[in-house]
Amino acid sequence: MIDRKNFLFANTPRGAKASAVIFSIIETAKENGLNPYAYLVYIFKNAPNWDIHNNINALELLLPSNVPESCNSAAR
Repeated sequence: MIDRKNFLFANTPRGAKASAVIFSIIETAKENGLNPYAYLVYIFKNAPNWDIHNNINALELLLPSNVPESCNSAAR
């Protein structure tokens, strides 16, 4: 599989860290029965509107247990 070999290495440490974060979010979504694409869309659409600097509890809205039903996997 060509993708597997392409993902073995990152060009920069920052790129490796960014990839690790995204892969971690995707795997967390899968493990919690969420649709990874819907979960990422939810995060990217809503997180910029939350004031996480003044309200650390806003980060709890990103947890898989707190996302809307629209993020649930169809296979669930």
